[in-house]
Amino acid sequence: MLTTIKHRFRTFFIAGLLITLPIAFTFFILSFLFKGLDNSLSPLFTELLIFLGAPVAKDFQIPGVGVFMTLVIIFFVGVLATNIFGEKLVHWGESIVARIPVVRSIYTGVKQVVTTIIQTDANAFSKCVLVEFPRKGVYALGFITSEAKGEIQMKTEEQVCNVFVPTTPNPTSGFLIFIPQNELIDMEMSIEDGLKLIISGGIVVPPFDPAKAARIENGRPTKDIKI
Repeated sequence: MLTTIKHRFRTFFIAGLLITLPIAFTFFILSFLFKGLDNSLSPLFTELLIFLGAPVAKDFQIPGVGVFMTLVIIFFVGVLATNIFGEKLVHWGESIVARIPVVRSIYTGVKQVVTTIIQTDANAFSKCVLVEFPRKGVYALGFITSEAKGEIQMKTEEQVCNVFVPTTPNPTSGFLIFIPQNELIDMEMSIEDGLKLIISGGIVVPPFDPAKAARIENGRPTKDIKI
């Protein structure tokens, strides 16, 4: 009984961390940028208005300067990073960061999380499935991207599907496997729930109704799933 309570407490606590930490981290970074730019740039704008003859007090602060300038800076950094010179500059900066022990770990972790959030496109997947991978008897969660076509389909004996099997905790990397349709196990969970399960390492388990376990697969009802 006590062990069960400890296990549930640990599960709930870790699940809470996975939800609150990204929110808190995002809020902290944005708040730091907004306040920092407000404190440093607002006085400059006030002095400029006074210089131009505007009837404002010296302690006047323009609301929203930090938010506006943060958006402007992010935009121009993106413009710089998407050209050849900018890419070389970014790679040069990252190579310097990679040589600093503590900063390297923080930067790599943050970059991985941001890249995962931005690059993971749930719309690229059509369905969440369970496949036996990397061997028989071992199951992995995957996402169907499309039906196999061209040379791959021509050289296989059965109709196969392209299935992307992501890695944990970064679902932007993984394995592309080609598996016969009759070996796929359809899942009730949505693409978003499947991604949450993978990113959390199996800690955030989506809700499941056993009454919906009998579903149609390849034209035949499957057995109820025991949970």
